[in-house]
Amino acid sequence: MTSLRTFTRPAVRRQETDVGDATTRYLLYGLLPGWFVPGLADWVMHRRTRIEDTSGTKESLIHALMMTEVGIPIALTLRYEVNPLLIAVQLGGATVHEATALWDVRTAVRSEREVKPIEQHIHSFLESLPFAALTSLMCLHSDQVKSLLDGGRSDPNAWRLVPRERPLSRGYLAGIAAGIGACVLLPYGEELLRCRRAARTRRKPARDETTWQATQGDG
Repeated sequence: MTSLRTFTRPAVRRQETDVGDATTRYLLYGLLPGWFVPGLADWVMHRRTRIEDTSGTKESLIHALMMTEVGIPIALTLRYEVNPLLIAVQLGGATVHEATALWDVRTAVRSEREVKPIEQHIHSFLESLPFAALTSLMCLHSDQVKSLLDGGRSDPNAWRLVPRERPLSRGYLAGIAAGIGACVLLPYGEELLRCRRAARTRRKPARDETTWQATQGDG
């Protein structure tokens, strides 16, 4: 006589597969593209509070550093299999990003730039999304988390970058690259250039005054 377990086991497997597929789709088509929205909104807030005339180039460079800290783990995850090495890189990137975010806010607050409540709320999304992505990925690859805790001793490829067995489509990667270019590189590149131009403009009158004072002294 066939047991009840025999009938229920395939259904459980299908349910697990569906959850895994749904989580993967959420990460690829929901969370990652959705990340661009608060990032672009944060740039708008910097522009409205005239970052170029307050915290200036220093804060803009901190923004570039934070984008690098999350960008490298994302790029690696899109191209390579999730293994202990990749999870370690993601954990390190998320931790360093959080520390840099505190430095960023402290830099803004100590300058004359007003960090309004809406910008602080935007920051809450930018800080929580890396952890949301990381924890979802770790749930999907719990075996690799166990391998990481074991030091990767049972897997010869644990500490190597292994290309994906099923690479993401070129269309998807091109779309993500376009989103990064339009919502990250262009606006924040413009912000940095704006801050650099403002800094040069402020330095020019100071140099002119120094030259005039030197001329008067010689006279």
